[in-house]
Amino acid sequence: MFAVIFRARIKQLDEEYAATAEAMRQRAMAEFGCVEFAAWTEGDSEVAISYWNSEEDILAWRRDPAHKQAQQLGAERWYSAYSVEVVKVTRRYEKSLHQ
Repeated sequence: MFAVIFRARIKQLDEEYAATAEAMRQRAMAEFGCVEFAAWTEGDSEVAISYWNSEEDILAWRRDPAHKQAQQLGAERWYSAYSVEVVKVTRRYEKSLHQ
């Protein structure tokens, strides 16, 4: 399993951002093999982590024309800086703490 960690410095978010982000999330999960996605915003920082079964799926997503268009909008309008890290998950576990 792999994770993509996206960190950005927010310039300005608008209604189109929210719609685009949701559409990209749904597209990645439905068509490109993304298995989990979570994002947080605090102040002028955003962090999004997505999980994937393979690097090939990540690369296919990176080449997707709709994703490239969203990235261009991000660079022009929504973010002042960003970074992307692709990491291999070597261990992962979950525990439900129901009483």
